[in-house]
Amino acid sequence: MTTPDKPGLRERKKQRTRTAISDAAIDLFLDRGFAHVSVAEIAHAAEVSKRTLFAYFPTKEDLVVHRMADHEQEAARVVRARPAHTTPLTALRDYFLDGLRRRDPITGLNDHPAVRSLTELIYGTPALIDRMQRFKAGGERALAEALCDTTEASDLTARLAAVQIIGVQWALSADNFQRLVQGETADGRYEGAVRDAEHAFDLLANGLAALT
Repeated sequence: MTTPDKPGLRERKKQRTRTAISDAAIDLFLDRGFAHVSVAEIAHAAEVSKRTLFAYFPTKEDLVVHRMADHEQEAARVVRARPAHTTPLTALRDYFLDGLRRRDPITGLNDHPAVRSLTELIYGTPALIDRMQRFKAGGERALAEALCDTTEASDLTARLAAVQIIGVQWALSADNFQRLVQGETADGRYEGAVRDAEHAFDLLANGLAALT
């Protein structure tokens, strides 16, 4: 009698399939451009059916954006997990600075060739830029909810704060990436990236000082 797969094994198999599909798609996108690759070609390269592909990735854009899916609600998680007596803005500032130290790709400060190529693909593809805007909006909603749940801020204050904070983080990331495109290295850009981040969060603090 065959023993059923354990839940953990099934999940690992699903994750391997998901990764294989995404890897095949991104290789094709980088080689030929996002708009010039069909879903059928991706499915063929990944050795799965189109039906299986869509079960893992509902849209073509998701094949790329899923690589950053964990970051969508990252700011909200940081706020909810912050130490007692630490303001949301301080926690988010410290986390962003730590991301710069770790060369987290989401900060724009990572010049690994594979990371840079993927970022260039996103910034150079209108459909992916649009999808990233929806990703950004999801992060704003999640952060606003976290601020409402963990501070005394009103719904309006939380929404406005979330838009400003997420907007600043994205602007810093875009600036860092553009510096790398212009020829700077991640290590060479690091000190300037830290100064810019500290300046940006100081500006936020001046307007969000009441958010405790």
